[in-house]
Amino acid sequence: MLYQGDSLTAQLLDDGIVELQFNAKGSVNVLNLATLQEYKQAIEAIAASSEAKGVVVTSAKSSFIAGADITEFTEMFKTPDDEIAGVFKSSSDIFDQFEDLQVPTVAAITGFALGGGCETALVCDYRIADTTARIGLPEVKLGLMPGFGGTVRLPRIIGVDNALEWMTTGKPYKAQEALSFNAIDAVSAPEDLRDSAIKMLKQAIAGSLDWKAKRQEKLESVKLSEIEHIMSFNTAKGMVAAKAGKHYPAPMAMVKLLEKSVLLDRTQAMLMENQAFGLLAKTDAAAAQVGLFLSDQVVKGKAKKAAKSVTNQVQRAAVLGAGIMGGGIAYQSAYKGTPIVMKDINNKALDLGLSTAADILGKQVERGRLNAKKMASVLNNITPSLNYDSIKDTDIVVEAVVENPNVKAAVLKEVQGVVSDSAIITSNTSTISIDLLAKSMSKPERFCGMHFFNPVHKMPLVEVIRGKDTSDETIASVVAYAASMGKSPIVVNDCPGFYINRVLFPYLAGFSQLVLDGADIATVDKVMEKEFGWPMGPAYLLDVVGLDTANHCTHVMADGFPTRMAQIENDPISLLVNDSRYGQKNGVGFYEYSKDKRGRPQKVLSQDSLNMLAAVSKQGVEFGKDEIIARLMIPMVNETIRCLEEGIVASAAEADMGMIYGLGFPPFRGGPIRYLETLGLNEFIAMADQYAHLGEYYQVTDGLREMAASGKSYFSTDVKKG
Repeated sequence: MLYQGDSLTAQLLDDGIVELQFNAKGSVNVLNLATLQEYKQAIEAIAASSEAKGVVVTSAKSSFIAGADITEFTEMFKTPDDEIAGVFKSSSDIFDQFEDLQVPTVAAITGFALGGGCETALVCDYRIADTTARIGLPEVKLGLMPGFGGTVRLPRIIGVDNALEWMTTGKPYKAQEALSFNAIDAVSAPEDLRDSAIKMLKQAIAGSLDWKAKRQEKLESVKLSEIEHIMSFNTAKGMVAAKAGKHYPAPMAMVKLLEKSVLLDRTQAMLMENQAFGLLAKTDAAAAQVGLFLSDQVVKGKAKKAAKSVTNQVQRAAVLGAGIMGGGIAYQSAYKGTPIVMKDINNKALDLGLSTAADILGKQVERGRLNAKKMASVLNNITPSLNYDSIKDTDIVVEAVVENPNVKAAVLKEVQGVVSDSAIITSNTSTISIDLLAKSMSKPERFCGMHFFNPVHKMPLVEVIRGKDTSDETIASVVAYAASMGKSPIVVNDCPGFYINRVLFPYLAGFSQLVLDGADIATVDKVMEKEFGWPMGPAYLLDVVGLDTANHCTHVMADGFPTRMAQIENDPISLLVNDSRYGQKNGVGFYEYSKDKRGRPQKVLSQDSLNMLAAVSKQGVEFGKDEIIARLMIPMVNETIRCLEEGIVASAAEADMGMIYGLGFPPFRGGPIRYLETLGLNEFIAMADQYAHLGEYYQVTDGLREMAASGKSYFSTDVKKG
């Protein structure tokens, strides 16, 4: 044994072959700081061995290397600006050291080789992957770029245009795809991988493969003519600017880096990568996207823990109500493998539910993402029914009838008389109190809310709402079922609007007041979309949700929080609803909806709606983008903080992920709490205090002031529950 570490070993085999094997103590190999140091020590041991004639890099796990341990590297990102490039150079130097070994090297790739794992393979002279391999550089999804030499080696291996595509999209590639790019040199069956890699290495040792020439290409500049260089990078800049936009700096930073670094040798190019990586690591976008990744791990971790704790898994489900929402729930359950009964009181509704599922599947077939056999199996997993007998053997029931407390209560009371005592009953409601509905239940401990978002097949979030009597076992089972449906479940406690709608409505109230104060609706939408990054501005969002639905929720919130959320006088939403302007559902709201000559949907501001609102709004008032953002976002952030302080949502991580998955909060801002902390708590408080005269929505909590004074973070501190 040349080297023995906790995460990797270097063992001398026959014929002078060294097997450098990654085998971390956990379930996957990751590149943390300790592993990097072991990697360095192993390289030095190999270099010092007179018997070593070649190195094959393998993994004892089902995957090669999943990537770098981002939880460790985030601490490194806090290094001062003038020092951070040097910090990352010390890590990238280790990869250079491996590449400079005076013997040929081959990587044997199985499973995931992503990020740092891909870069570990790129330093080898040859790469062979088995059919399970997934290879790529996904750092862009964290607002970063490859930092262990990926920007240097990949363009020299697969060409500049291909490398830009790999790095700016972050897409992982299957083995055969990677081979077509020349990112790897061969593909093997999983059982043959190690032997095939050793065979390739022996060929290099024997001289039948010119490994020195292959390595030399990675050490020199890329051979591009001036015209090729100009065309490649001008095209890349245009495509990246159009797709990524100004809020995601990483893709363009990589294009600009490669524009210069491909003209240099490895040493100079690597120094440029170190510098560029350090600059990106210090951006707000990177902090937000890394934070988003870590928060997502919190949510997924809780779901996995719940699944492990459940004694009786959901084998068969039911949904009551076969409209668009019920059909979407049925589709999602069936598609992910849990058979489901879709029950309604008339065939017309059942037909709508089935057609909803069939339409979703049909579009996937058209796009080549699904075959007809899979479509048929999914539809066979959905059993339409008009009677309750069909649901008596189900493990979980999702009630998704009309949003009316009396109707829901009556249905829930009927259902509990049909299903077994061990069955869980849930209500898909967006506003109605779970504790109120639980009064209809003889076993409230086996009842909770399960709030899906429309369209179900696209929206990742499910709010699992705990009532005061809901048992932990019930919550765990529902979380596990939601996760098995491919959703990201977040547990929240019962309150008006639960978490997502409770936080949304102060934002919409801020919009309503801004309109009354004279703001131009189109300008507000444009600022919140183009400048802040929401997928829809507030007026357009209201039209899509349905102004009548929003108006109903406004009354629910006002009843729940009569001082803070009392409906404002001359509320624009109510004025439009009273004139039967409901938004997209009937073609007119803040905007008018129609189709152009080619049949494509289009929207234009409704002049009639503007005239109605002009009668109750100030005129001739202009608001700058910063004020528009402040007046809409301060209420949302404040309400998020209140939800944390009241224990409605358990953590800042879940609060952020809920808003991103449920409402489309701009990912590059990381969620409302990450946005708050990026601004700075004291800075946010000062901004909110400027608008405190507008009402309670804008008045920060004492808990936030205490947090700011103590210099603590919502991501590392238990929030004071008030």
